[in-house]
Amino acid sequence: MVYIKLGIIMLLLLSVSIKETVSAIADNYEQCEHIVKKWALSSLDSDVKGDKHELRDLLFFLHIPRTGGRTYLHCFLKKLYSNSQECPRSYDKLRFNPRKTNCGLLSTHDDYSMMSKFPKEKISVVTILRNPIDRIFSTYEFSVEVAARFLIHPNLTSVARMAKRVRGKTTGVSTLDIWPWKYLVPWMREDLFARRDARKLKGDSYLATNNPYDMEDILMPLHEYINNPIAQEIIHNGATFQIAGLTNNSYFVDAHDIRHCVFKHQTLGDYVLKVAKKRLDNMLYVGLTENHKQSATIFANVVGAQVISQHLASGSSTDVASNEDSEQSSSLSDAQHDANNQLTVGKLMESYESCISTLRNTQAERRVNSLKRIAPANLTKEARLLVPEALIQEITLLNSLDVELYNYAQDIFSKQQSRMMQSMAYSEKVESTFNSSAYADFYGPPSWKFPSLLALSGFLLLLLLFLFLNSRRTSKVKL
Repeated sequence: MVYIKLGIIMLLLLSVSIKETVSAIADNYEQCEHIVKKWALSSLDSDVKGDKHELRDLLFFLHIPRTGGRTYLHCFLKKLYSNSQECPRSYDKLRFNPRKTNCGLLSTHDDYSMMSKFPKEKISVVTILRNPIDRIFSTYEFSVEVAARFLIHPNLTSVARMAKRVRGKTTGVSTLDIWPWKYLVPWMREDLFARRDARKLKGDSYLATNNPYDMEDILMPLHEYINNPIAQEIIHNGATFQIAGLTNNSYFVDAHDIRHCVFKHQTLGDYVLKVAKKRLDNMLYVGLTENHKQSATIFANVVGAQVISQHLASGSSTDVASNEDSEQSSSLSDAQHDANNQLTVGKLMESYESCISTLRNTQAERRVNSLKRIAPANLTKEARLLVPEALIQEITLLNSLDVELYNYAQDIFSKQQSRMMQSMAYSEKVESTFNSSAYADFYGPPSWKFPSLLALSGFLLLLLLFLFLNSRRTSKVKL
């Protein structure tokens, strides 16, 4: 607990220090414009060459928080890749560990600056975007949900003691190890404890309201949450900054300067947005949380099909099934364990539907149990309708870059869908033409074809014998 507190303090101090350091730069619009423009031009010039629709050696799932990426990881990617094919990571910030560079899958909350760790011609990027307003709601709700789990403890001191015991017994990855939750959850957790203590002093009485997003006696109100400096640093326009590679988790040296220049001079955000759009253009796949069924279908047919094809071409098509040490091996279908029954796009989709149903039920149950600890503040999609329109508009303005990027992603998604449908229609046409051709009739699979071939051969043999005997008889007549 002490380390977590120190982490938050360090983040705030670092934020203050950076703001003080770049304040002179940020106050100077011309200098800021020069810095941001220079970065944008260099980023746009470093375009990835080759066919962006073709899967390369490494698949990088750029996981934007609260977009449904966990379902893709567990229900798609862990079905397509074995543990041995995943790139190792260091879980202090879910950052990449370069000790193994020939891996096939990297799935993290790291931003686009991760690309600097690999040759660009060897990596394909996929991501999922979500309506920015819904993503802010979900980020707030998840921060509360995870933080509320700690309310079983009488105080923060007991939380710290329990954390030490738990960490000593397990090597698993906690939400508190993952960016950005390692900052957002402790922040919310301390706030929940402080408000609970305040209620006890007042006799546990609080102002009743039917809007769970504005119950200040129980939890941090949404309007307070979105206007906090931590939210500005990590949450607002998070998708744009993550795809641009400019989060506070970035590998780019100038990321802090660029980001704070954009905070100070909002018009400079256009440069960041332009880079983010270009990077979406170059991605192998862009999904949308709201169109999850269509997104899953496209992912299976565009990404899944190519991964399966790669495995077949490399002779490692059964790697996932044969890897007994893999954590996900127990969740694979029996068909995948049969070397003669390879994974197909159809089987992948069937597996996905079953997996996502189980995962959602588990998550929903955990959420309900967690939110019971802050009753009556029940955060639901229906309750979101109680949030004033003025606050919705404020969230929209604070996330204007993400709003525009999401609209752009919708266009990309429509093009992906059309391209997939055209490809499927072409494949069906080719298959239909093949099946109806004379060539297909002769070499096709029906069981009667082989006996027919034998009959034809026998007829030809008899005809040759008849001609031979007839020719001998004719020659005797002539003599």
